Amino acid sequence: MNLYPMKLNAPCKDYIWGGNRLRNEYGKVSSAEKIAESWELSCHKDGESIIANGEFKGEALTDYIEKQGKEVLGDNCKRFENFPVLIKLIDAKDNLSVQVHPDNEYAMRVEGEYGKTEMWYIVDCDPGAELLYGFKHSISKEEFERRIGDNTLLEVLNNVPVHKGDVFFIKSGTLHAIGKGILIAEIQQNSNTTYRIYDYGRVGADGKPRQLHIKNAVEVTALTPPEYPTKAMGEVEQKDGYTVQLLSKCEYFRVNKVCVEEKCILEAGKASFNSVLVLDGQGEIDGVKLKKGESCFIPAGYGIYNFTGKAELIVTDIE
Repeated sequence: MNLYPMKLNAPCKDYIWGGNRLRNEYGKVSSAEKIAESWELSCHKDGESIIANGEFKGEALTDYIEKQGKEVLGDNCKRFENFPVLIKLIDAKDNLSVQVHPDNEYAMRVEGEYGKTEMWYIVDCDPGAELLYGFKHSISKEEFERRIGDNTLLEVLNNVPVHKGDVFFIKSGTLHAIGKGILIAEIQQNSNTTYRIYDYGRVGADGKPRQLHIKNAVEVTALTPPEYPTKAMGEVEQKDGYTVQLLSKCEYFRVNKVCVEEKCILEAGKASFNSVLVLDGQGEIDGVKLKKGESCFIPAGYGIYNFTGKAELIVTDIE
């Protein structure tokens, strides 16, 4: 197998609520007027990562995996039929729709792909920014349907002020919405299934109201408050020249924040690939240069690698 750190070019999405921070501050390239999302690690049919260096330069990451075999994903990925995760940067200049994602059973049966459990790391936000995160209290399905119909749903949703560095774990079935003025790193299951429930009366590029998915949403939404703390799961651990903090983990992904002063030592063993996303600063992985807004896929079995530089990293693997 040909194993090396693969810098990735990210497909971008121009959803109506997006801004231009990803273009202006993170170097994303798109012909679209807005860049709402960049998909930093993606093997999804709706937008695939393209390898930017080495022998497989210009090829989709999906094609590399197909040629080299699933061993490059690691032993811990054998339980997944498809590539397990999708990693994004999201620039919400305006409010996103109130939405929900189904679990695996429902999504596979109805949509033919994985469900979507995700986590958010707040990279930056405007003063006073908020997001919606589940319900304030439990409600019945009848009340849920009534409030959707009479446009009073927002009255029972949980408004949460956000700050740079906050962490949110969004289990499938949790109603949520990113608020305006928030920049997020999102690590999620490899899925693009979203059920919109409320969209502030907005219209799409075709001038028509954007589609809502009320029936599906009613079937999959958990009508109780979220049970997860809105903070990192682990404490900051001081290493030799860098720190590591566990942000979130579940059966689908494990996410650490690594802050490097000069150099850190990481490992992509046989258990799992690593994804390294640079949120700030710059450096290199074994000669592959990376700067703010760039990401790298380290195949499983590559072994110990060094990040040299000064940077804030999001490192994702499968436990």
